Amino acid sequence: MASGDDSPIFEDDESPPYSLEKMTDLVAVWDVALSDGVHKIEFEHGTTSGKRVVYVDGKEEIRKEWMFKLVGKETFCVGAAKTKATINIDAISGFAYEYTLEINGKSLKKYMENRSKTTNTWVLHLDGEDFRVVLEKDTMDVWCNGKKMETAGEFVDDGTETHFSVGNHDCYIKAVSSGKRKEGIIHTLIVDNREIPELLE
Repeated sequence: MASGDDSPIFEDDESPPYSLEKMTDLVAVWDVALSDGVHKIEFEHGTTSGKRVVYVDGKEEIRKEWMFKLVGKETFCVGAAKTKATINIDAISGFAYEYTLEINGKSLKKYMENRSKTTNTWVLHLDGEDFRVVLEKDTMDVWCNGKKMETAGEFVDDGTETHFSVGNHDCYIKAVSSGKRKEGIIHTLIVDNREIPELLE
């Protein structure tokens, strides 16, 4: 055992035992489903240096190397619609921290619950490719794999149809009243005359 004189005063507790090449302070990862796709948000927090790094879909959005204040928040944008996201850093005890993500000012859970009321999502497999189609009910905007689609609305006997194309496939979202006030309008995606089941996120 070394005597106290020749041992270093500061131990480097930052490096994880499994990987010496890449020192990482990754403390939180969230998957956020927006109209233009599912985005991965990763957060690094160096609790000794105060370093804060935010990655969105693997791309660095924010990097702060030295922060004397270890708690606080970082705000940035996510996705094609530049949706506002905030990571809150709170001390829970001693050197333990809690990280929470807010989207448009709501907790991620509340935001996703609200989103399920305002959007419909379908996943379909066409020509060997997967497509994620999202309808924003308030604006009737249709998104497919991250791009806002050109649509044409049409009134039909029992409701409306919003037409668009995916590749050379004819698609439309049919909106009909459920006849029940609580349920409201039912939206159905039809591709090449077949109904696509809705994805419940």
